[in-house]
Amino acid sequence: MQKVLIQAIAALSLIPEAAWAQAPSNTERYYGWGPHMMGWGGGGYAMIFGPLFMILFLAVLVALAVVLARWLGGPWPGTYPPHQSPPARTPLDILKERFARGEIDKAEFEDRRRVLGE
Repeated sequence: MQKVLIQAIAALSLIPEAAWAQAPSNTERYYGWGPHMMGWGGGGYAMIFGPLFMILFLAVLVALAVVLARWLGGPWPGTYPPHQSPPARTPLDILKERFARGEIDKAEFEDRRRVLGE
């Protein structure tokens, strides 16, 4: 008996939900067809924002790609300092190189260094 009573209460509790689901919505009552976007009647003129935001989003993506490529690629060629020739070698530098290569001995190196210093 108790089981039948519980089943009957459960069945009766579902009736209002079924009726609620089949009730017409506010927009169906006023316009005769399905729901509209935020009550604007379908949105018509407001649909211009979709393509505008898509273009804006794509422009931001392209800008980020360009900035990333420039950052990863390093500075542009025009931003380097102008080419400078290496500093000219002095006679003392040449003398030191010859001594290092073994072309002259220590006495000759000291002699020539004294002459260049004068």
